[in-house]
Amino acid sequence: MDGTLTADGSIGRANRLKAVWRGDSGVLLGLLLVAIFFGFLIGPQFFRPVNLELMAIQTVIVCVAALGMTMVIVSAGIDLSVGSVVALATVVTAVLLRRGYDPALAALGALGAAALCGAMNGLLITRLKVVPFIVTLGTMLLVRGAAKGVAEERRIEAPLTWLNDLLRTARSGGGGFGVPAGIWITLLLALIVGAVLGYTRFGRHLFAIGSNERTARLCGVRVERRKLQVYTLAGIFAGLAGIFQFSRLSVGDPTVAVGLELDVIAAVIIGGGSLLGGKGTIVGTMGGAAIMAVIQIGCSQHGLPNWVQQIVTGIIIVMAVALDHWRQESFRRGAAQ
Repeated sequence: MDGTLTADGSIGRANRLKAVWRGDSGVLLGLLLVAIFFGFLIGPQFFRPVNLELMAIQTVIVCVAALGMTMVIVSAGIDLSVGSVVALATVVTAVLLRRGYDPALAALGALGAAALCGAMNGLLITRLKVVPFIVTLGTMLLVRGAAKGVAEERRIEAPLTWLNDLLRTARSGGGGFGVPAGIWITLLLALIVGAVLGYTRFGRHLFAIGSNERTARLCGVRVERRKLQVYTLAGIFAGLAGIFQFSRLSVGDPTVAVGLELDVIAAVIIGGGSLLGGKGTIVGTMGGAAIMAVIQIGCSQHGLPNWVQQIVTGIIIVMAVALDHWRQESFRRGAAQ
């Protein structure tokens, strides 16, 4: 979405719609080209329903965390603690289940722990006036250490519950219409977050803060409150991604999701978000997450070793940042003309 402010500090609807179309059409075309490329390398079996389902499930964890990251990046912030929060959520879920808590309470406990991590990020950023990169770099290590401490540095086995079925299809005992329940939840959350960003005061405030924080403050936006809220929400979304991660692993693992924050940030930037703030769309973010999943699964099925996959992922991240810089330069040149 376009970060251009109108006189009242909001964002012009026509500009938003134009920016959405430009950004989203590009990332969706990119997703199609990447899929065709790997389909050519691997063969028609790459597009078999079971493989498409695998890619969709792989996308869910990155996509859910990226929904929260989109709001953070729109407000010109960043959160490097996402992977650690995901790990903590898997551990909290497993610990509570082992202690006999109801699965719903275990999930709420994980979301509560994740929300506290997000609120801690927001408080440190707003109260200490420290840049988000430094704060979340520190909390990334802090939360990861907490996850290892709670788990006593081991994987925690937990009894099977309906939480383990969130990413299973109806054919294997979960989901609806042959689609895992987690995918339906992700689509519903995407619709909600998209509506919040596009049609609520909260969303307009985030775009205003990301476009020009000083102007937003002069227009009456309570910047510190919004930042605290958006980082707390980002923590909750990371916690939900952790529950989905637990669903896939069926254990609480304090070492899981190392580097996940890079995939999440790359998904947002590939999808049209800007590290400078003021831009981002949910459709674009979902497309970016899907591109990351298709590339990872395509590389794996083509037989590329893990180190090659890491190189490819690193190249994608660098290209995503370069694309963001190119978009910003193009915007400046267009504004100057």
